Amino acid sequence: MLRKLNDALVALQIPFEHVALVTDIGCIGLADALFEKIHTVHTTHGRSTAFATGIQLADSVLGDRKLKTIIIIGDGGAMIGLNHLVHAASLNVDVTVLICNNFVYGMTGGQGSGLTPECFVTATTPKGNIVPPVDLCGILKSSNAAFVARTTAIDIRLTELMKKAIVFEGFAAVEILELCTEYAVDQNDLTGKKLTEIADGNGWELGLLQSLNTRKPYGQRLTKIENKIGKKNHLRVAQPIEPPKLDHPVNIVIAGSAGERVQSSAALLCQAAVANGLHVTQKNDNPVTQGSGFSLSEVWISPEEIQFTGVEHPDFVIATSSDGLRELTSNGTLGRATSETTFYIDESLGAIEAKGKVIALPFRKTFGADRAPLSALMFVTSRHGLIPISVLEGTIQAKFPADLENLLQGLALLKSTSD
Repeated sequence: MLRKLNDALVALQIPFEHVALVTDIGCIGLADALFEKIHTVHTTHGRSTAFATGIQLADSVLGDRKLKTIIIIGDGGAMIGLNHLVHAASLNVDVTVLICNNFVYGMTGGQGSGLTPECFVTATTPKGNIVPPVDLCGILKSSNAAFVARTTAIDIRLTELMKKAIVFEGFAAVEILELCTEYAVDQNDLTGKKLTEIADGNGWELGLLQSLNTRKPYGQRLTKIENKIGKKNHLRVAQPIEPPKLDHPVNIVIAGSAGERVQSSAALLCQAAVANGLHVTQKNDNPVTQGSGFSLSEVWISPEEIQFTGVEHPDFVIATSSDGLRELTSNGTLGRATSETTFYIDESLGAIEAKGKVIALPFRKTFGADRAPLSALMFVTSRHGLIPISVLEGTIQAKFPADLENLLQGLALLKSTSD
């Protein structure tokens, strides 16, 4: 399937920066690393369609309307996120959904899904499934999906079908029946040629099932309505509070402990940068434990569009706790630092070995654990003139009005000691 998707993209010759591939969690997420030049977004289980809907609407309403957003989701994720699919179809969002149906949850042990055929052996139906599968294409058709198709992964026409779905103006879904070689094949004596038999046995029609051009995509219709009623700025980014002074891209990696507002503090910096007329990206990371361990954000701030969200060689690295420092070490951030990198670490962490300049300051002692990340970002922003500190103060004032005065007092103290 991925080879044929690649063939379709090569044939269509869409510029790399105009393609966003949104993948669901699970085996299907392995696609991310195989497409090196297009945008890739890896999401939580079942939510890829919701993420992609937001991405596409942002481009169609706020952007230049050149983005082609492609979703790859498995049968497990499709059923977990069924309402997201239904909603995107009803809206007629201009996305292409490739639903890879191998009839089982392949990543978690081969359990049955809502699309498992009757009599199919899975980890949860060892004597054969006795529940009829959902007709996903039927649900999407009844949800006013504009383009609906179903085929098999070995169909030689799959590339052409993908091309039609990608260029289609509106919601397009292609269900692709395929093999889970880890579980389904061994337990069911399954081959690629038998996929057509499974479709026939379930009454699933193959081919292009529906292609309607009766509605414009949701983003176009929404913009037309907004313009008609005179609310041209209702869905627009506000004008900059102050003209930006930053003339080159800057990236910051900040890491601390879960629950200490690392990611929300980085988000405040991003909001302030946008208010200053700059482009931003924020990429977060935290362990699956949710609430314990590390919390990390990678932030880009730039006067120009940012085409790559990853930080290869950080300009600034901030560590506000031992959890954060361990993650910066294990994920290779410290190793990717250069002589131009500046480290700001909490003084409780002691000496660290890293390229670049290392500055230790009492963030936790001065501001407390849950304000250490925000105070560190304020310090870096002010010291290096990334954005006017007044703009960041305004963002913080709106979010934490009771804390701003204490933060500013502590910041003044840090400046006097560090200078």
